[in-house]
Amino acid sequence: MAAHILIDGHGLLADFVYNQLSGSYQVKRQGILEEVPKETELALVLNDAWYPSVHQKAEEKYREIGIPWLRGLVSFGEGIIGPLIRPDTPGCSRCADLRRIMAGPDRQEMWELYTSIGGEEGRLRDAWASRTGISQMATLICNDVQRVLQGEPSYVEERVFITNLRSLTIASHLFLPDPLCPLCSSLQDDTAELALIKLESSPKINESSYRSRSLEELKTVLVTDYLDYRTGIMNGKMQDFKLPFADVLVNMPLLGGDEGVAGRSDSYEISELTAILEGLERYCGIEPRGKRAVVHDSYHNLDDQALNPASVGLHEKEHYAQPHFPFKPYHPDEPMNWVWGYSFMQERPILVPELLAYYSLGCGEGFVYETSNGCALGGSLEEAIFHAIMEVVERDSFLLTWYAKLPLPRLDLRSANDKELQLMVDRVLEVTGYDLHFYNSTMEHGIPSVWAVAKNRKSKGLNLICAAGANPDPVRAVKSSIYELAGMMFRDDQKLEENRQKYKGMMKDSFAVRTMEDHGMLYGLKEAEGRLNFLLDEDRPLRTFAEEFKPVPKHTDLKDDLQEILEKFRKLNLEVIVVDQSTPVTKRNGLFCVKVLIPGMLPMTFGHHFTRVKGLKRVLTVPVQLGFKSEPLAYEQLNLYPHPFP
Repeated sequence: MAAHILIDGHGLLADFVYNQLSGSYQVKRQGILEEVPKETELALVLNDAWYPSVHQKAEEKYREIGIPWLRGLVSFGEGIIGPLIRPDTPGCSRCADLRRIMAGPDRQEMWELYTSIGGEEGRLRDAWASRTGISQMATLICNDVQRVLQGEPSYVEERVFITNLRSLTIASHLFLPDPLCPLCSSLQDDTAELALIKLESSPKINESSYRSRSLEELKTVLVTDYLDYRTGIMNGKMQDFKLPFADVLVNMPLLGGDEGVAGRSDSYEISELTAILEGLERYCGIEPRGKRAVVHDSYHNLDDQALNPASVGLHEKEHYAQPHFPFKPYHPDEPMNWVWGYSFMQERPILVPELLAYYSLGCGEGFVYETSNGCALGGSLEEAIFHAIMEVVERDSFLLTWYAKLPLPRLDLRSANDKELQLMVDRVLEVTGYDLHFYNSTMEHGIPSVWAVAKNRKSKGLNLICAAGANPDPVRAVKSSIYELAGMMFRDDQKLEENRQKYKGMMKDSFAVRTMEDHGMLYGLKEAEGRLNFLLDEDRPLRTFAEEFKPVPKHTDLKDDLQEILEKFRKLNLEVIVVDQSTPVTKRNGLFCVKVLIPGMLPMTFGHHFTRVKGLKRVLTVPVQLGFKSEPLAYEQLNLYPHPFP
């Protein structure tokens, strides 16, 4: 018996499809508001123009009655076929439109158009909708209908075909469902039970690695699922051939603008994959997309099950009082949004302010500025937690060194006896005009950390560039820092020359340092070098890696490395809290993203007015523990200048 198909829509596309299908199937045509016949097996919504409101009504209608449907439309000279929407599966027409709009160059205007087009479908035809182009679309749609009714996979599940109606070229583009879609998302409510973490075995790809899955294993899905110039979460890439190492910038489109994420390595392929992973980390950290936050209350009412917000460091009181300061003073009676995390010290779920678990979500309502500090992506949950801890440690070590002006031991890089490292150093020296200086910034916990400085030998360009790294293997920490330093060489030299007076003004007024870029550019000035004399003093002898670092732990399982690190923090009474930021977008490929908070450690901030030191006493006491000071510091003794982390 012939299948029953319903066609909603008017125009040439609907006519052509009807004519092709009616000879083989029972096809009925009607409007979107009419009742759907019970025997309908598949619905088609076909128009010669773009009617977002019609597609939304179709989503609601066919999802409710449990019928799959496929759409075809024409929009600004392009024929769009798909997706095929199944009522019990995430991924709908709105998700497809969102991805297509966001990846486009005029996303703000298109989003406004998408949200403003209302009313019923008309009988308009897009100006570029030729009979030839629409006929080609109709044939593609009919072929897919036949596959679906025969039980074969559709060509446009989680995909759209885009036809250029002038050249008649066709391309298939994958889109990922929007986890926050109001039409098809099925996110769970955030609960304490979902936040529970039990560490599992996570074998390393090799003993010297700190990864559980290789880029070779992931490379196909990273490119096919996440990088697409028409519908991808990332929509473009650019290789930089001026830098001493392979540098690839991948673009992540946001409604307010584009954000570039970089990958650096000794291979352009690896750098591209690294940049995509970095982009996914940013995607997960911007806002909750994996669970639906449901707790809104004050710390006063939740103190028996929540992190004390004051324990993570607050801004200065006088800054809160400044006009137009975007945050308000913390008060325990002030309600806020909370998400569930897991405390390894308490071995139980714990509530964390949402604005600490994600990127400054509460700006205007929140109490502190928060960055991506402590966010990391991994091929297992254990891997993600491990690298998130390393980032917290790296930045804390850098800031503690800066604020306490610690004269760190100088490292002799040749003493590492690592051929790859020496080749990296030699390449930087030969092609950039920068000398590399490394210092052991390991703090009381003993996790190897380094402070890196690139010092310019030329008269032009950034004078100093700083970076940091942390890893149980100090050589790996050094290598990652070199890649970071190299990524900043030459990039801003012209900007420094063009805006030299602006940055000189920041020498006199620290509060003129407002952005991440400002921090690096300020110390690009030769005049600012004196502020790092406590570190750059070359009278201190070079120290070997054997003298400064303990032997690298040898484990074949990341779980063992992670448990050793957690035990170090437990002995120091430093609480490690993990918020799982993973989303369906990452979980589809077994990728996990987390945010790690370690109250007491110094959080990285950008903009001198956003400094968060008050209340964090480690910066006062650790210098004594490490033997740099004879007695605890007072807050008034700390470095008053903006930090040089770029």
